[in-house]
Amino acid sequence: MKDNTPILNDEQIRQKIRRIAYEIYENNYGEKELVMAGIVEQGFELAKLIAEALEHISPIRVRLIKVNLDKFAPTQSEISLDCDEKELKNKSIVLVDDVLNTGRTLAYSLKPFLKVKVKRLEIAVLVNRSHTQFPVSTQYTGYELATTINEHVKVELGKQKLSVFLQ
Repeated sequence: MKDNTPILNDEQIRQKIRRIAYEIYENNYGEKELVMAGIVEQGFELAKLIAEALEHISPIRVRLIKVNLDKFAPTQSEISLDCDEKELKNKSIVLVDDVLNTGRTLAYSLKPFLKVKVKRLEIAVLVNRSHTQFPVSTQYTGYELATTINEHVKVELGKQKLSVFLQ
């Protein structure tokens, strides 16, 4: 495959984000507040876009938080939230990342949520590559993509145009 093969364009990504927002609303329609926890960088950007779409289509108030960790060395870095963990007690949470590859980042990102009793914890991703090595599954997936382990999915969010490329 050539470099930067387009997978999803701006319009397609926005459509997938709207669909994910509707699915989240359907599964959480009784909630007054929902916590969207975006994994640092692209996961947080995706969480912001989903939160905007969810607030547009539903009465649910969305609280956006960031999960901080070093994606390349999660065992050697501190994994933290930009809020007090106690504020998450009995809350429904959607953990968000851009791409699910091996499940490693998502698995380590769960650590702060294990310290507090949450009501529900679900996972949303824009692209699922299905190469999971960790027992992580998503409740909300924008796009399932069969790739080789050597290929790389590049997601660009937070810019004027959204895009997903296969490298």
